[in-house]
Amino acid sequence: MDIHIPITHPQPLAAIVAGVAILVFPSRLNYILAAYLVLTGIFGLGLFR
Repeated sequence: MDIHIPITHPQPLAAIVAGVAILVFPSRLNYILAAYLVLTGIFGLGLFR
């Protein structure tokens, strides 16, 4: 059984992953938030699809 999840809107998926990571690793909040913002910027500019 193959599960295929198209990534047409990566921001919501990135937000969910970042939120779960913050809940699991609260001491790494700055790094997780920085990674989320960088990824959101890259996807927003259309540099990575």
